[in-house]
Formats: sequence, C-alpha cells, structure tokens
Amino acid sequence: MRLFTQLYTELDETNRTGEKVAALVRYFAAAPAADAAWALYFLTGQRFKRVMSATLLRTWVAEEAGLPRWLVEESYDAVGDVAETLALLLPEQGDGSDLPLHRIVEERIAPLRTLDEAGQRALVTRTWAEMTTPQRFVWHKLITGSFRVGVGRTLVVRALAQVAGIDPAVMAHRIMGAWEPTAADFRALLDPDTQQADHSQPYPFYLAYPLEGAVESLGPRDAWQIEWKWDGIRAQVIKRQGDVLVWTRGEDLVTDSYPEMQALGAVLPDGVVLDGELLVWQEGAPLPFNVLQQRLGRKQISARLLKEAPVILMTYDLLEVAGADLRALPLAARRARLEQLAATLPADAAFALSPIVAAPAWEAVAALREASRERGAEGFMLKRLASSYGVGRVKGDWWKWKIDPFTVDAVMIYAQRGHGRRASLYTDYTFGVWEGDELTPIAKAYSGLTDEEIRQVDAFVRGHTTERFGPVRAVKPELVFELAFEGIQASSRHKSGIALRFPRMARWRRDKQPADADTLATLQSLLESVSR
Repeated sequence: MRLFTQLYTELDETNRTGEKVAALVRYFAAAPAADAAWALYFLTGQRFKRVMSATLLRTWVAEEAGLPRWLVEESYDAVGDVAETLALLLPEQGDGSDLPLHRIVEERIAPLRTLDEAGQRALVTRTWAEMTTPQRFVWHKLITGSFRVGVGRTLVVRALAQVAGIDPAVMAHRIMGAWEPTAADFRALLDPDTQQADHSQPYPFYLAYPLEGAVESLGPRDAWQIEWKWDGIRAQVIKRQGDVLVWTRGEDLVTDSYPEMQALGAVLPDGVVLDGELLVWQEGAPLPFNVLQQRLGRKQISARLLKEAPVILMTYDLLEVAGADLRALPLAARRARLEQLAATLPADAAFALSPIVAAPAWEAVAALREASRERGAEGFMLKRLASSYGVGRVKGDWWKWKIDPFTVDAVMIYAQRGHGRRASLYTDYTFGVWEGDELTPIAKAYSGLTDEEIRQVDAFVRGHTTERFGPVRAVKPELVFELAFEGIQASSRHKSGIALRFPRMARWRRDKQPADADTLATLQSLLESVSR
C-alpha cells in the first residue's frame, strides 16, 4: 500500500506529462506483479462498485474522532472530497500499513461486501488504525468506488511499454483485452513474446484532435479524406470465430444492447473488424443524440424501441479482414477495401458507408461545413489519406473540424463549491434566462473561466448571497455569461422544458446587464428549428 499511495500522490501533485510517466515507470518497475496488476486495473478506469456507504463512514469517523456529525459535514463542504475529508479528520495512529495492494484488495476490501454492519465497522476501524492519512485517503477512494487520478490511459500505456520494452501500440492493444488483475496476467502483459489470443479483443481507437488553426495550413486539399462528423457512439463491430461483439470507445461491451449489430455481424465474413459510429438512423438521416440515449445501458430492447430508434453503424474504417490486421496500411488502401466489403452486404443491413465529401478546394469545404447541422452532423473529420490507423489521440493526421457551438446569454442564479483543488471556491454555477419577469434555470456549468475569473466570481458569490440551500447559494442575479452548447432537446425533467448538451461558459459578458440576457422563448424557437 505504501508504493501505491506514493504513486497516487505523485500523480495527483503534477500536471506535467513527463513527471506522470516517470512516476508510473518507477512504480511498475518496482512493484510486485500482484500489486502492479491491481494498480493497472484501477489506473485504467476499472473500479469496484461501492462496497461501503459514505454515510456510514462519516458516522464512524465522527465517533472515532470524537467530533459532532455537523462538523464532519461542514468539513466536507470545505474540502469538497469525502475520501479526503474523512482521512484528514481521523487522528494519526500508526506508521502506516505495510500490506501490499493485492492483500488490501483481498483482505480489506473484498470482505466488506459480505460482512454485516458491525463486521464492516470492525474491519474499517482496524484498517484506519494501521494506515497513515494519505493511505486512508486512497483506501477511502477504493472502497467508495470513487477512485480517480489525473492520468489518462495513454500515459499508463506509455509507461508500461517502456518497462516492458515493447511498442506502445502493442501494449495498448493488450490492455484492451480480457485480462484479469492477477500476477500471471500482468507478467503476460509485459512479456515481449506474448501473443494475442483473445478473439473478443477490440483494437485501441484512433482519435482526432480539434483543428485550431486555418484549415489551409494542412496543405494540399487532395492529400485529405473528408467525412462528416456524426454525433453518436464510437464503436467497433467485431466478427471473429463466428462471434459478433460490439465495443464502445469507453471499452464497454454492448453487444446485447444493439441487436441490429448482431444482425449485421451475421452477414459479415469472419475475421472482420469495423470502426464507426452507432447512430439512430431513419429515412436517410440521423436522429438527435437524445434518441440514441434511450438505447444506452439496456439489455432488453423492446420491439417498439427498435422501431422508433433503429441503430446503424456509420462505418469509417476497416481494421481487420480475414483475421489480418490492416491498421498499418494507409487510409486510402483501407478505404478501398472497406468499399469492396460494403458492396457485398445486403441493402437492408444496419450498415452505412461514411460518405466522402467531394469538394475541390478548402474554400468549398469550408462552405459545406456551414451546412453541417442541416445534415445532423457536427462538422467534418479530416484524415490524411496516407495515414495509418494509430492509437489514441495523436496530432498530425486526423483532425475534427466542428462547427461553432450554439450560444445563449444567461444570468448566474446559483453557485456551489467545486471539488478537489476547487473545493474552497464557488466554481459550479446554475444559469437562468428570462421567462416573463422571472429567471428560469436552464443549465449548470463549471468550465470555461480562467483562474482569475473564478476568484472574482467566488468573491461576488460570497458578497451577494441571498439564500442558502445546503451547499448551494442563491445569488443576486447580476452576472451575465455567454454559454456555449452543442445541442438542445426537449426535456420533461427540467423546469424549463429543455436540456442543453455540453453547456460551458464561453465568456463573461461584463458588457451586458441582466435585462440583456436571452429569454426562454428564444431557446424554444431554437429547439423548434433544430427539431424540424
């Protein structure tokens, strides 16, 4: 536990990529395989479902530390993270636990699932007595199902590849598979001679960077393949050894949720992997993402839902044919093979070939991009014809060129403290627009401001609070912000009757008064226009 806690602390205390990778390399090179396997499990986003109630932990901490429960709650309100709050409130007792991470999992976490409340408390308090404050913090994260640290899968892959002495692309593919957090599986991941044997394993997804400069800076137009960027769920459809599997970019196996993809797999030749976007598609056009949301997480799909929200795979790429990995081929060659495969599929298959945009010059491409919303698209994907299919997000060959977001001017009406490093500042805001003489809430947002702007808004909140509702403060409606968002949809769950997709603060409109903010009628008109 000492090594893993040290790793967590090092990762949490730096934003520098090189320092994070170095910390990971040191850990994986030094940790026993049984511990490293569990560390990899947690660092790649896997976690236990909550095995302990945070409410019980708060009560026990109050009693163990001799504190009133209200003080625990006030401390949490100030710190913003329950795991950290409880670790800080407990008195230091020992020099720290020497139990390795795999034994912490086996002896201190797994048993919590089956013990009664008295048994849970005995095990928890015993563990508290052995651990230092940083160790308790990490342990609380693990047992409450809230373990997260600021390191992406790509950095973990890079560190593991460095320790193993193999190509990062090979390592990325290995950890996409069905490995278990055991010493044997971890050793196999690092073994240069390990062969891929799991036929259900997807390939790591290749991702695009947002295009920031002028599109002309990419060079000759004819060096690029241009496709529409759709708002769906990125997925790979795999047909191997007669099995059909559907994996999302988030590494969720969702085959059961999409019987249309199982039917598609039935007409695919064996040894094929397709990369594309799951979209609800009717009459030759995509339906909004909120329609697709009705399909998410469902194991059983009703006949009504299949009819109202039929899903296709808008196919971008062909990664494997007859069991042969095609990723090293240039995009132009993979596209040609994909078109050949598409020609063999029945017309009623839940399959569409991503159309290539035909425009002779960048000026014409830019003009077409302005019509993206009319097609139900978000803009363009720009892919270099000579590019291989990479791993993760790599600058240079694949870019996403999205259209400008929708915007609305809204008034801040509520504020709440943030979490982690922002726990002492009011950084999470609720915004409203005018409905007659009243401000109706339409969205919450917490990103988009500079650190200095956050400090200024925090000071405003503290000096202009009108009411308190637990951790939420109502404030004088004086600050106007321009909110950017990607989409708008009707919602019965919201008082306004609408929901905004990915709202964030584009800028603080210091030049506007609250009366200048937009109205709910404006947003309703926008909703009607995009719903046609």
